Amino acid sequence: MKRTLKVLSALLGYPTAELQAAAPELCAAVDAEGQLSQKDRGRLGRILEEIATHDLYDLQERYVLLFDRTRSLSLNLFEHVHGESRDRGQAMVDLAALYERHGLAMRGGDLPDHLPLFLEFLSQIPEAEARGLIAETAHILEAIRQRLKKRKVPYSSIFSCLQVLAQARPQSAIVEALLGERDDDPDDLAALDAAWEDEEVTFGAGATAGQCGKDGLIAKVRAVQRPAPGMPASKPQRPVVTYNGRTPSDEAPHA
Repeated sequence: MKRTLKVLSALLGYPTAELQAAAPELCAAVDAEGQLSQKDRGRLGRILEEIATHDLYDLQERYVLLFDRTRSLSLNLFEHVHGESRDRGQAMVDLAALYERHGLAMRGGDLPDHLPLFLEFLSQIPEAEARGLIAETAHILEAIRQRLKKRKVPYSSIFSCLQVLAQARPQSAIVEALLGERDDDPDDLAALDAAWEDEEVTFGAGATAGQCGKDGLIAKVRAVQRPAPGMPASKPQRPVVTYNGRTPSDEAPHA
């Protein structure tokens, strides 16, 4: 599963000439590892072919519009959920510390919850732990997948493959709640600017009960920490995933 996670991480990165050149190698790596069905490998093959053959500037423009300018498609996982700042801060400290203890060095501008970085980390840890941590984010991945699919963007296949690797189904009530949030149009630049600049951040009810900060991802993060000698403490800028909004079936769902 390690190679497949690395490939998915690379595909969610900003398109570059190096990524285009590596497309055949990435495809071969996924095929050789055999973690995905033929159908899912075919889906990835289509986006790899697109990356390899399309104009690089067009690919980069689309990437920016989708993932940098559209909050509802952000690859920073916490953008999709609400939580109290105290829990948010503890989550980012725990996740960044876990990265470092497993030997994954973060650059100064990296955010711990940035999905490509998160997947790169998962490719370095035992498979069972990686599957569990992907499953913790399954509801967010599914919401992004559905929004990309609605736009008929092949990136949606990457999120489908991640859920296959997790071997877990997202909680439908949480997915519905996330999909109920505003889904911005990446072509409406004025509206997007207003959303990023003026939107007030609100926090869901029951923010301290039964959320990732206590019973979900943070607990798993702490459970798998393995200190490595000489690793300095970091000061990350953003937490990992949590969700504490009420849902129809569960007032305090886990991440």
